[in-house]
Amino acid sequence: MFTGIVEEIGTIQEIRQGQHSAILKIQAAKVLEDTKVGDSIAVNGVCLTVTSLSKGCFLADVMHETLNRSSLAQMKSGSCVNLERAMAADGRFGGHIVAGHVDGIGKILSTKRDDTAVWYTIEAEPAVLRYIVEKGSVTVDGISLTVAQVWNDRFSVSVIPHTQAQTILKERGKGDIVNLETDIIGKYVEKLMQPAEEMHRQSGITKEFLLKYGF
Repeated sequence: MFTGIVEEIGTIQEIRQGQHSAILKIQAAKVLEDTKVGDSIAVNGVCLTVTSLSKGCFLADVMHETLNRSSLAQMKSGSCVNLERAMAADGRFGGHIVAGHVDGIGKILSTKRDDTAVWYTIEAEPAVLRYIVEKGSVTVDGISLTVAQVWNDRFSVSVIPHTQAQTILKERGKGDIVNLETDIIGKYVEKLMQPAEEMHRQSGITKEFLLKYGF
Protein backbone atom coordinates (compact mmCIF):
# COMPACT_ATOMS: atom_id res chain seq x y z
CA MET A 1 0.00 0.00 0.00
CA PHE A 2 1.22 3.50 -0.90
CA THR A 3 0.11 7.07 -0.31
CA GLY A 4 1.00 8.83 -3.55
CA ILE A 5 3.67 10.98 -1.89
CA VAL A 6 6.73 10.61 -4.11
CA GLU A 7 9.97 10.15 -2.14
CA GLU A 8 12.45 10.73 -4.93
CA ILE A 9 13.04 10.70 -8.66
CA GLY A 10 14.97 7.70 -9.93
CA THR A 11 16.51 6.96 -13.31
CA ILE A 12 16.10 3.84 -15.42
CA GLN A 13 19.62 2.60 -16.11
CA GLU A 14 18.75 -0.45 -18.16
CA ILE A 15 15.76 -2.28 -19.62
CA ARG A 16 16.07 -5.98 -20.36
CA GLN A 17 13.27 -6.88 -22.75
CA GLY A 18 11.67 -10.31 -22.69
CA GLN A 19 9.11 -11.63 -25.16
CA HIS A 20 6.19 -10.17 -23.20
CA SER A 21 7.91 -8.84 -20.09
CA ALA A 22 10.82 -6.72 -18.97
CA ILE A 23 13.35 -6.26 -16.18
CA LEU A 24 14.05 -2.71 -15.06
CA LYS A 25 17.29 -1.60 -13.45
CA ILE A 26 16.59 1.65 -11.61
CA GLN A 27 19.08 4.01 -10.00
CA ALA A 28 17.90 5.41 -6.68
CA ALA A 29 19.10 6.45 -3.24
CA LYS A 30 16.46 7.29 -0.62
CA VAL A 31 14.05 4.46 -1.45
CA LEU A 32 16.88 1.94 -1.03
CA GLU A 33 17.29 2.78 2.65
CA ASP A 34 16.22 -0.31 4.65
CA THR A 35 14.85 -1.91 1.47
CA LYS A 36 15.18 -5.67 1.10
CA VAL A 37 14.65 -8.09 -1.77
CA GLY A 38 10.91 -8.79 -1.90
CA ASP A 39 9.87 -5.30 -0.81
CA SER A 40 7.54 -3.19 -2.93
CA ILE A 41 8.41 0.11 -4.61
CA ALA A 42 5.97 2.14 -6.71
CA VAL A 43 7.54 3.18 -10.02
CA ASN A 44 5.43 5.89 -11.67
CA GLY A 45 2.56 4.54 -9.61
CA VAL A 46 3.11 0.88 -10.53
CA CYS A 47 3.77 -1.45 -7.61
CA LEU A 48 6.89 -3.49 -8.44
CA THR A 49 8.72 -6.08 -6.35
CA VAL A 50 12.44 -5.62 -5.74
CA THR A 51 14.16 -8.73 -7.07
CA SER A 52 17.79 -7.67 -6.62
CA LEU A 53 19.75 -4.91 -4.92
CA SER A 54 23.16 -3.49 -5.70
CA LYS A 55 24.95 -0.26 -4.84
CA GLY A 56 22.67 2.61 -5.82
CA CYS A 57 20.14 0.61 -7.82
CA PHE A 58 17.53 -2.14 -7.76
CA LEU A 59 16.00 -4.59 -10.24
CA ALA A 60 12.29 -5.24 -10.72
CA ASP A 61 10.33 -7.52 -13.03
CA VAL A 62 7.50 -6.06 -15.12
CA MET A 63 4.97 -8.63 -16.31
CA HIS A 64 2.90 -8.67 -19.50
CA GLU A 65 -0.27 -7.32 -17.85
CA THR A 66 1.61 -4.37 -16.37
CA LEU A 67 3.19 -3.45 -19.70
CA ASN A 68 -0.24 -3.56 -21.35
CA ARG A 69 -1.94 -1.34 -18.78
CA SER A 70 0.75 1.21 -17.97
CA SER A 71 3.20 3.59 -19.57
CA LEU A 72 6.17 1.50 -18.42
CA ALA A 73 6.25 -0.09 -21.87
CA GLN A 74 7.30 3.31 -23.24
CA MET A 75 10.18 3.82 -20.83
CA LYS A 76 13.76 3.77 -22.06
CA SER A 77 17.23 3.96 -20.55
CA GLY A 78 17.67 7.40 -19.02
CA SER A 79 13.96 7.95 -18.32
CA CYS A 80 13.19 9.53 -14.96
CA VAL A 81 10.58 7.88 -12.74
CA ASN A 82 8.71 8.71 -9.54
CA LEU A 83 9.58 6.36 -6.67
CA GLU A 84 7.80 5.59 -3.40
CA ARG A 85 8.34 2.79 -0.91
CA ALA A 86 5.34 0.95 0.53
CA MET A 87 3.97 2.82 3.53
CA ALA A 88 5.17 1.70 6.95
CA ALA A 89 2.43 0.77 9.43
CA ASP A 90 3.44 3.68 11.66
CA GLY A 91 3.83 6.18 8.80
CA ARG A 92 1.82 9.29 8.00
CA PHE A 93 -0.96 9.13 5.43
CA GLY A 94 0.00 12.27 3.54
CA GLY A 95 -1.87 11.44 0.33
CA HIS A 96 -4.61 8.82 -0.07
CA ILE A 97 -4.90 5.03 -0.27
CA VAL A 98 -2.92 3.94 -3.35
CA ALA A 99 -2.64 0.27 -4.29
CA GLY A 100 -0.07 0.69 -7.04
CA HIS A 101 -2.38 -1.14 -9.45
CA VAL A 102 -2.76 1.13 -12.47
CA ASP A 103 -6.29 1.31 -13.93
CA GLY A 104 -5.15 2.70 -17.26
CA ILE A 105 -3.24 5.43 -18.99
CA GLY A 106 -4.15 9.03 -19.77
CA LYS A 107 -2.82 11.63 -22.18
CA ILE A 108 -2.00 15.19 -21.18
CA LEU A 109 -4.08 17.48 -23.40
CA SER A 110 -2.78 20.79 -22.06
CA THR A 111 -0.90 22.54 -19.27
CA LYS A 112 -1.59 26.08 -18.04
CA ARG A 113 0.19 28.15 -15.43
CA ASP A 114 -2.05 29.77 -12.80
CA ASP A 115 0.14 32.04 -10.65
CA THR A 116 2.41 29.56 -8.82
CA ALA A 117 0.38 26.46 -9.70
CA VAL A 118 0.14 24.56 -12.98
CA TRP A 119 -3.09 23.05 -14.34
CA TYR A 120 -2.91 19.71 -16.16
CA THR A 121 -5.85 18.55 -18.26
CA ILE A 122 -5.72 14.80 -18.88
CA GLU A 123 -7.72 12.69 -21.31
CA ALA A 124 -8.85 9.27 -20.08
CA GLU A 125 -11.07 6.36 -21.10
CA PRO A 126 -14.68 6.20 -19.80
CA ALA A 127 -13.83 3.08 -17.75
CA VAL A 128 -11.35 5.19 -15.75
CA LEU A 129 -13.30 8.46 -15.68
CA ARG A 130 -16.34 6.84 -14.08
CA TYR A 131 -14.39 6.62 -10.81
CA ILE A 132 -12.94 10.13 -10.96
CA VAL A 133 -14.99 12.72 -9.09
CA GLU A 134 -14.52 16.44 -8.52
CA LYS A 135 -12.56 17.10 -5.30
CA GLY A 136 -11.79 13.40 -5.05
CA SER A 137 -8.34 11.82 -5.29
CA VAL A 138 -6.51 10.42 -8.30
CA THR A 139 -2.99 9.10 -8.76
CA VAL A 140 -1.07 10.42 -11.77
CA ASP A 141 2.27 8.66 -12.33
CA GLY A 142 2.22 7.70 -8.66
CA ILE A 143 1.42 11.22 -7.40
CA SER A 144 -1.61 11.74 -5.17
CA LEU A 145 -3.54 14.70 -6.58
CA THR A 146 -6.92 16.33 -5.99
CA VAL A 147 -9.30 16.40 -8.93
CA ALA A 148 -10.35 19.97 -9.78
CA GLN A 149 -12.77 19.38 -12.67
CA VAL A 150 -14.24 16.43 -14.57
CA TRP A 151 -15.74 16.23 -18.07
CA ASN A 152 -17.00 13.32 -20.19
CA ASP A 153 -13.59 12.58 -21.67
CA ARG A 154 -11.05 14.32 -19.43
CA PHE A 155 -10.28 15.77 -16.02
CA SER A 156 -7.99 18.44 -14.61
CA VAL A 157 -5.72 18.79 -11.59
CA SER A 158 -3.89 21.80 -10.19
CA VAL A 159 -0.33 21.11 -9.06
CA ILE A 160 1.56 23.17 -6.49
CA PRO A 161 5.22 24.15 -7.05
CA HIS A 162 6.55 21.68 -4.46
CA THR A 163 4.88 18.71 -6.17
CA GLN A 164 6.24 19.80 -9.54
CA ALA A 165 9.75 20.23 -8.18
CA GLN A 166 9.84 16.86 -6.41
CA THR A 167 8.33 14.73 -9.20
CA ILE A 168 8.65 14.09 -12.92
CA LEU A 169 5.55 16.21 -13.60
CA LYS A 170 7.89 19.11 -14.32
CA GLU A 171 9.00 17.16 -17.40
CA ARG A 172 5.48 16.29 -18.56
CA GLY A 173 3.70 18.27 -21.27
CA LYS A 174 1.07 18.08 -23.99
CA GLY A 175 0.84 14.64 -25.57
CA ASP A 176 2.71 12.79 -22.81
CA ILE A 177 1.24 9.54 -21.47
CA VAL A 178 0.73 9.10 -17.71
CA ASN A 179 -0.36 6.23 -15.46
CA LEU A 180 -3.71 6.65 -13.73
CA GLU A 181 -5.07 4.93 -10.62
CA THR A 182 -8.49 5.95 -9.34
CA ASP A 183 -9.57 6.00 -5.71
CA ILE A 184 -9.88 2.37 -4.61
CA ILE A 185 -12.86 3.11 -2.31
CA GLY A 186 -15.18 3.92 -5.22
CA LYS A 187 -14.37 0.63 -6.95
CA TYR A 188 -15.09 -1.43 -3.83
CA VAL A 189 -18.37 0.39 -3.15
CA GLU A 190 -19.52 -0.31 -6.71
CA LYS A 191 -18.59 -3.99 -6.44
CA LEU A 192 -20.35 -4.42 -3.09
CA MET A 193 -23.51 -2.79 -4.44
CA GLN A 194 -23.83 -5.16 -7.41
CA PRO A 195 -25.31 -8.16 -5.51
CA ALA A 196 -27.97 -5.92 -3.95
CA GLU A 197 -28.88 -4.43 -7.33
CA GLU A 198 -29.11 -7.89 -8.89
CA MET A 199 -31.35 -9.13 -6.07
CA HIS A 200 -33.68 -6.15 -6.53
CA ARG A 201 -33.91 -6.78 -10.27
CA GLN A 202 -34.82 -10.43 -9.70
CA SER A 203 -37.48 -9.56 -7.11
CA GLY A 204 -39.04 -6.88 -9.32
CA ILE A 205 -38.30 -4.15 -6.77
CA THR A 206 -36.87 -1.13 -8.56
CA LYS A 207 -36.35 2.52 -7.76
CA GLU A 208 -39.37 3.37 -9.91
CA PHE A 209 -41.51 0.77 -8.06
CA LEU A 210 -40.59 2.23 -4.66
CA LEU A 211 -41.28 5.80 -5.77
CA LYS A 212 -44.64 4.80 -7.23
CA TYR A 213 -45.79 3.42 -3.88
CA GLY A 214 -44.53 6.28 -1.76
CA PHE A 215 -41.14 5.02 -0.57
